[in-house]
Amino acid sequence: MSGAPSEKDSQKVEVHPAQSVAYGELQDYISHRTGAGHHDALNLDALTSAKGKKLLEMAQADLELVQETGYKPELRRNFSVISLLGVGFGLTNSWFGISASLITSISSGGPMMVVYGIIIVAFISSFIAITLSELISAMPNAGGQYYWTMKLAPKKWAGFASYMCGAFAWAGSVFTSASVTISIASSLVGMYMLYHPDEEPQTWQVFVTYEIVNVLLVFFNIWEKPLPMISQSSLYISLASFFIITVVVLAKSGGEFQSAHFVFVEFTNGTGWSSGGIAFIVGLINPNWSFSCLDAATHLAEELLEPRKQIPIAIIGTVIIGFITSFSYSIAMFFCIKDLDGLYTSNTGVPIMDIFHQVVGSKAGAIGLEFLILLTAIGCNIASHTWQARLCWSFARDNGLPGSRYWSKVNARTGVPVNAHIMSCVWCGIIGCIYMGSTSAYNSMVIGCIIFLLMSYSVPVFFLLLRGRDSIKHGPFWLGKLGLVANYVTIAWTIFTTVFYSFPPVMPVTAGNMNYVCVVVAVFGAYCVIYWVLRGKHKFTTTDDREGHIDELTQQFSNQLSQLEIILSHEKPV
Repeated sequence: MSGAPSEKDSQKVEVHPAQSVAYGELQDYISHRTGAGHHDALNLDALTSAKGKKLLEMAQADLELVQETGYKPELRRNFSVISLLGVGFGLTNSWFGISASLITSISSGGPMMVVYGIIIVAFISSFIAITLSELISAMPNAGGQYYWTMKLAPKKWAGFASYMCGAFAWAGSVFTSASVTISIASSLVGMYMLYHPDEEPQTWQVFVTYEIVNVLLVFFNIWEKPLPMISQSSLYISLASFFIITVVVLAKSGGEFQSAHFVFVEFTNGTGWSSGGIAFIVGLINPNWSFSCLDAATHLAEELLEPRKQIPIAIIGTVIIGFITSFSYSIAMFFCIKDLDGLYTSNTGVPIMDIFHQVVGSKAGAIGLEFLILLTAIGCNIASHTWQARLCWSFARDNGLPGSRYWSKVNARTGVPVNAHIMSCVWCGIIGCIYMGSTSAYNSMVIGCIIFLLMSYSVPVFFLLLRGRDSIKHGPFWLGKLGLVANYVTIAWTIFTTVFYSFPPVMPVTAGNMNYVCVVVAVFGAYCVIYWVLRGKHKFTTTDDREGHIDELTQQFSNQLSQLEIILSHEKPV
């Protein structure tokens, strides 16, 4: 790493007394019980109180973070396994992803492509989930993959590799939010079009709706306290919507179903590719989108009491629930299709709603079922905002972004990185402008989020294999040889998707239907390299910079923990 030490010391790791919401909460508790006039408080049984126990666990978890990483805890540890699963599954939401991307998948091979695509992608995703779970269990940190890269890569390359990994991960999160927002906007416009069959949806209508939705959903991630409840609600709404839609559609079909041959065997290639294999692979993009973003839970590592155990549960659970719901949901929907050609010719642009309309025979009924998907999509977008804000904030606290001193701040009143959240949403709004220039923008956004994220997963895995899996301290979740297989599968799948997902979705290729994801990746990658050379390598904070202040931070947080333990031991009833 180049750059004068004085410049790095002044602009990177300045160790001041912690001022976070969580630290302040602990200090208030300690001050209240040690201050004058509060001796009667010693009669309280704080050890058996929920607050006393949680504050002690929080202090212990914060001290562990400081001792192992040198990072100063700044967020309140307020998430449980269920609320964490709400973020993980709420964002991945596989059955909703199938609904949102249905038409592209069907045109790439028909229903059978979606059904078998889900099996293939879920199988691959289980290996990716194992890989991420092992790494977060061994090295819990809100930075996730870019932090693992920093720890695993040779010192000569650690800074650059970690920076590129973090930049690609954050870009993937922003593209994901943009793709989900486009789905919500398309759904809303499609609802209007269902009642106006003679009209054609205009690009500007979706764009304006997109920008309005993007602004409105910003407010759900401004305050920390309701976030766990919102996350749990999103999980319950998603599962309830899945159940209600599946039952209603099957019941209203009146026993008139498509044949098993239509669902499991019949291959329909509407892509223009002469090769059915290429058409099938291109179609895998959409099931893959439905199982992407598996790293979301890892970036909440500093908001959990036991991240080493809790996050692997959430990641693995996301894949399991995602497969069960998406597989059964897609089969149910495909058996109930009345007119496949009608899905292609519909003016709504929302094929799943057209299926509802065909089955229930009522526009109001179709809108009602689509509204459940809309609620699920909103929960998905809120979870995506939570994820992208944590990624942006954690990357910025290591000076990974221009203006990091603004994006690395945690709002003292609301308890979340509000600046990072708003900045990420602004970029979502900017990306939405691409939609006005090309109708293929949605597909490019989907592919962009997949490739960026897979690349960010593979970078630390590559260095883990290069260094040796036994060279790091294993966490509670470690699967030995199966984990090794999972590592190789993750890298192989990244290479495969980067190549084949860059292919045009349809043939012949025109400027309007071209797959521009390779251009996006190349341009963004070039920007990152240039930024690194000109500024990043002089500013970016590495593990050496962080770990040089471990002793100082450890003393600060050890003192806090000791004070709390003394107070609680005195309050314990005899």
